[in-house]
Amino acid sequence: MAAYISGNGIRPGFVIVYNKELYRVMKAEHRTPGNLRAFCQAKLRSLKNGNQTEVKFRADEQVERASLEQAEMEYLYSDTSGYCFMNSQTYEQIFIEDDIIADAKKFLIPNIKVKVEFYEEKPIGLELPETVEMIIEDTEPQMKGATASGSGKPATLETGLVVTVPQFIGIGEKIRVSTSSGEYLERVKE
Repeated sequence: MAAYISGNGIRPGFVIVYNKELYRVMKAEHRTPGNLRAFCQAKLRSLKNGNQTEVKFRADEQVERASLEQAEMEYLYSDTSGYCFMNSQTYEQIFIEDDIIADAKKFLIPNIKVKVEFYEEKPIGLELPETVEMIIEDTEPQMKGATASGSGKPATLETGLVVTVPQFIGIGEKIRVSTSSGEYLERVKE
């Protein structure tokens, strides 16, 4: 059963069916220009090929919102087959291709729990937790007398992600990183 929303109901993060293909809404601006009819200017990204497009929807236009199922899954490992995830309830394992994982791969560490989105029983995307804790693999040596204020230095994490950390942080330390901005948040005390 398809769920429909009006053009006014489109929000960032929604997955909609447009021209018989799935698109994720990246940006949605609702406009009411003077004495003209209201509309929504939406930036969409195709879940099939990653292409982006801008579409104008009338406020009263009916748009099909894809009904997605979510499952909590644990990331296990990656190999030539893709990224292996295990369902937390059924223990069933699935492989997800690199193009679906996209930029999330820089935050995937073994045993992290994520929400995988399914459409018609096929994985189409994943939702990361707000923050992840990762270990610093490489950075410049600690500076003597360095304080939290002052300039930062680049640090390479266990997934290859490079973030700017304070001068007093060293190799082997665990830090918390935001998955939305990709920025250093704090040092994790063990």
